[in-house]
Amino acid sequence: MRLLHTSDWHLGKHLYGQRRTDEFDAFLSWLADTLAQQQVDVLIVAGDIFDTNTPSNTAQQQYYRFLHQVATQHCQHVVVIAGNHDSATFLEAPKSLLHDLNVHVVGVTDPEAIHEQVLLLHDRNGHALGIVCAVPYLRDRDVRPSQAGESVTDKDRNLVDAIHAHYAAIAQLAIERQQALPSPVPIVATGHLFTAGGQTVDGDGVRELYVGSLGYIHASAFHEAFDYVALGHLHVPQRVANQDRIRYCGSPIPMGFNEATQQKLVCLVELTAQQPPVITELPVPSFQRLQQVRGSWEEISAQINALVAAQQSVWVEVLYQDALLISDLRERVQALVEGTAVEVLRIQNRPLVDQVLTQQAATECLSELRHDQVFERCLQAHNIPESQHAELITYYQQAVQSLHDDDPQA
Repeated sequence: MRLLHTSDWHLGKHLYGQRRTDEFDAFLSWLADTLAQQQVDVLIVAGDIFDTNTPSNTAQQQYYRFLHQVATQHCQHVVVIAGNHDSATFLEAPKSLLHDLNVHVVGVTDPEAIHEQVLLLHDRNGHALGIVCAVPYLRDRDVRPSQAGESVTDKDRNLVDAIHAHYAAIAQLAIERQQALPSPVPIVATGHLFTAGGQTVDGDGVRELYVGSLGYIHASAFHEAFDYVALGHLHVPQRVANQDRIRYCGSPIPMGFNEATQQKLVCLVELTAQQPPVITELPVPSFQRLQQVRGSWEEISAQINALVAAQQSVWVEVLYQDALLISDLRERVQALVEGTAVEVLRIQNRPLVDQVLTQQAATECLSELRHDQVFERCLQAHNIPESQHAELITYYQQAVQSLHDDDPQA
């Protein structure tokens, strides 16, 4: 089985208000061409297809147009799982129709029907091609009943145990299905989760899936019967626990300026039953250049002038980090790029921000604060004893997480 692993498309995502439709179109066109050129049998999309659970019409058109295009090419099967940004029910709505195109969508987890996550795929001649354990993002309520009186620590441990148990049950079903075949076929598993030791990048939009350290899944959760584990959620391409067979392919385009220096990729995987996978990392071209410039005004202006001289389309984030306060920084920057192919999407004037944040909480700039920092300001403003802060912050995180489970934009 020749497989291509991709994830975290985040179709519909904006970058500081800038639409990225052209980037997504270019990536999906490149991906369709790559599937044909590499003669891929199975495409796996490991979650976060869309950036929100209510994607725009444009994002939906891109998704379905791509699936239709792939269905008419060499690729024989597409397996799509829901991520934490996706609406599981929305993805599954056209499930029956897509199945006729050999597009298999798994979004909802039914504890009573986990066998539906074990897919036996056949080639065009009707021969068994491989088994895909299509496990989507697992919410707490998907894998275990709630228990009254649980502490945060208990909830952490019980949830991790339940996710491990879910993968163990899935592996057993896959093994049984493989044993019923005339000859062994490769077994692949998917997941959309945060593994222990996983690497992230500041500003990539990846958040903790569960409160505190919850949901940090160890590599031991993935049974040795899985020849390859295709993971999504983390945007940095990486192996898990130094195992080639367990991988994040990462997002195909940078989700923020801090990702701009990463080489984005997809994983091409050659699978033969009971043999180690042969994995080739295919670099994804850059469809829109992002550049972060930082430092003093002299350093920033020199970097911007160099970008202007290159006469290439580039989106820029400016981080002013000198001690000298410049109140007209935005005007200075805009004067440098006026009428050029350089577009400045964000300017952070650190000394000015620091000055603002040293004032009273009522005059703080909300755009520079995270929501948890606002909550901490509320605790201080209402004179809540510091001895109670940790517990209240934990409860607040739980409340926010419950909103995220139902609506990633909440």
